[in-house]
Amino acid sequence: MDILSIYSRADRRFLLLAAIVLGAAIAFTDFYTKPYISIGFLYLFPIMLVSGTLPRWQIVCLAFVCSILQELFSNLPSSEAIVRLILSSAGFVGTGLFVFELVRNRRIVMQHLEEVEGQIRLRQEAEEQLRVLIESSPAAILTADSKGEILLANHAAQELLASGEGELKSQPIQKYLPALLIAARAKQSQPLRTTMQCCGQRANGETFLAGIWFATYNTHSGKRLAAIIVDLSEDLVHREDLSLDYLLKNARILMSAVSHEIRNLSGAAQVMYRNLGRVSALQGNEDFEALGTLIRGMERLSNLDLVRSDDQGRQAVELDSVLDEAKILIEAACRESDVRLCWKPESALPVVWADRYGLIQVFLNLVKNSLRAMENSSDKLLMVEASRSGEHFIVRIRDTGPGIPDQQHLFRPFQQGAEASGLGLYVSQAIMKNFGGDLVFEPREAGCCFAITMQIAS
Repeated sequence: MDILSIYSRADRRFLLLAAIVLGAAIAFTDFYTKPYISIGFLYLFPIMLVSGTLPRWQIVCLAFVCSILQELFSNLPSSEAIVRLILSSAGFVGTGLFVFELVRNRRIVMQHLEEVEGQIRLRQEAEEQLRVLIESSPAAILTADSKGEILLANHAAQELLASGEGELKSQPIQKYLPALLIAARAKQSQPLRTTMQCCGQRANGETFLAGIWFATYNTHSGKRLAAIIVDLSEDLVHREDLSLDYLLKNARILMSAVSHEIRNLSGAAQVMYRNLGRVSALQGNEDFEALGTLIRGMERLSNLDLVRSDDQGRQAVELDSVLDEAKILIEAACRESDVRLCWKPESALPVVWADRYGLIQVFLNLVKNSLRAMENSSDKLLMVEASRSGEHFIVRIRDTGPGIPDQQHLFRPFQQGAEASGLGLYVSQAIMKNFGGDLVFEPREAGCCFAITMQIAS
């Protein structure tokens, strides 16, 4: 047992009381002893009792008091009283200060020990939380050394790379993710933190597309690599299917535009053919009859219905998530073009009939047009507003560009003077009409404003 533990702050009053009683008992006993016999050295015990609870100056004062009591009740010759008083005072003061330093040092050590134990507990709790987080993570997490040997791997990593096979620990990472071996062996003094996509291989030989977030760090044992790995194979398939679907949708829309133009040309050609048919010299002419056949073929081609009806291809879409995703893309485009973005949709957005990716495509097309129109504007501001209007919800995209002087043929395809193919607005309007919405131009005194109308899904 640590004897210095009696000097805890909770025992202070008890120690003071015990020192007073002990000092009084020593003084009383010393007073009734025979002459030339002194027990004053026993005053060391009450001094030792209180030295751990009193400050230094009080210990010195108590030592002088005990020295005086010893001299008063010792019945020793007074000729050497001063010498005895000095020596006993020095002994009492030294003993008291010695005990004081012992107790003070013990308190410092105990306080430091408590801090160390507290830090150990916090570290153990953090390690436990980190271990639970890693083990419960749906993403594969592993660490490797500079030689490419796997040091640690969670359950998700085991299931992703070697499900039903041997443990990943101590296996070479090159067997599963060769690209990470290059990162682990890279001779860089600074830590490396980045992401990449690469081809991975499972223990059974199956390949997959891996998305990897990794970082390197230095330890006393050498360089280490930590990586988070996810399987992007399904996302790749979904993305490619979605790209093909929209390629086909846009192809239908473009073919509809071409069909519309062919219909106009064939109609005009049919009128001219009928007028020329009244000329007697052309009656029975084989070339003239072949021309008529060609015109009728063009009419049949132009009458093909390549655009879906309004009720096909639409679904109930949460508009707030669509606008959140669009905002991320729009903010990035505005930063690159040095354009201020004013985002003012309502706080509570409804569910609308639309197509999620088609809607984002329309937003980005209109924003791209606005950014291009504001390239030479002194005040570059893009405003996105959204509000309810009866059974419809309207998103307006406004800019501070020069505006559109000729609005009559704004949504017609293949316009002369339009940038690229001149199909952007035509395709965007066709996409909106494809799921029961609409895209219209709203005239403003300055700038340009397009309104995207969607039906609210009940």
